[in-house]
Amino acid sequence: MMTRALPLPPMNPSNKLLVGLIGEGIQRSLTPAMHEAEARAQGLALHYQLIDLDSTGQGVEALPTLIAAARTMGFAGLNITFPCKQAVIPLLDDLSDEARAMGAVNTVVFERDAARHTVRAIGHNTDGPGWRWGFERTLPGADLTRVVLLGVGGAGSAIAHALLRMGTTALVLVDIDPARATAAAGRLNALYPGHRAMHATNAAEALAAGSGATGVVHATPVGMDKLPGMPLDAKLLRPGLWVAEIVYFPLETALLRAARAAGCAVCDGGTMAVGQAVGAFRLFTGREPDAARIDQHFRKMVAERADHVGPGSDATP
Repeated sequence: MMTRALPLPPMNPSNKLLVGLIGEGIQRSLTPAMHEAEARAQGLALHYQLIDLDSTGQGVEALPTLIAAARTMGFAGLNITFPCKQAVIPLLDDLSDEARAMGAVNTVVFERDAARHTVRAIGHNTDGPGWRWGFERTLPGADLTRVVLLGVGGAGSAIAHALLRMGTTALVLVDIDPARATAAAGRLNALYPGHRAMHATNAAEALAAGSGATGVVHATPVGMDKLPGMPLDAKLLRPGLWVAEIVYFPLETALLRAARAAGCAVCDGGTMAVGQAVGAFRLFTGREPDAARIDQHFRKMVAERADHVGPGSDATP
């Protein structure tokens, strides 16, 4: 049976939005295309501008000028990525509870008061909520009794907050820098009741027989197209253990292949990327995005990129 594509709603010239992304090495980001496609589907004229610090050889010292310019130029908002998520905070007027708890901002919304001729910059963080959004839709009812989190960098830290808010009984942190895992556990236990965060020396210790682990979240770059490999020994995987990935290029990482072979339920990294975009689109536009439509577009783009990138190529997610 053939289906006919429905026409998109007409553009409304009054609904024009300018948003952007500030960070380093962001030319391959799929975020602009996700936002612009969803906006078109909703009759919005949205332009998403990449502001790549690498293009001018600048670093976080450029942030004050960029944030001030965005206020003046009428940006509706900005996404913020490495290495600016912490450095941007002193330049903002307020933070959401999520951003304040995490000490990092990945989305800035400019709130305009025409009567007072003021523009306030409010910092948000959709990393943790974005991961949670995708995880709960992919693995509803997953056992969160004892979760092992590999990597406590920016993304891992956000996921740690999300897991504790979701009710994880014990959160075991593992990082290539043990001191960082120890410090992260201390910060989390200061924020959330029950001293539920702890650290382990390595994945083998955290997932050893009898550990009681019910799930694993992988939040390091290992497994990306430009950094292939496994963050743990496949022998540590077993039926009954769920595995969630944050790497999305490729969507089917070596870890996910091994987890499927071991009988684990899995959640790929694309769900977090889409979840972040869903949250940011809502903040930028005040509209409810069609999550299924964004997810479909995202996965199509990832597949098309995979078709054009050969083995060993540098394809930044």
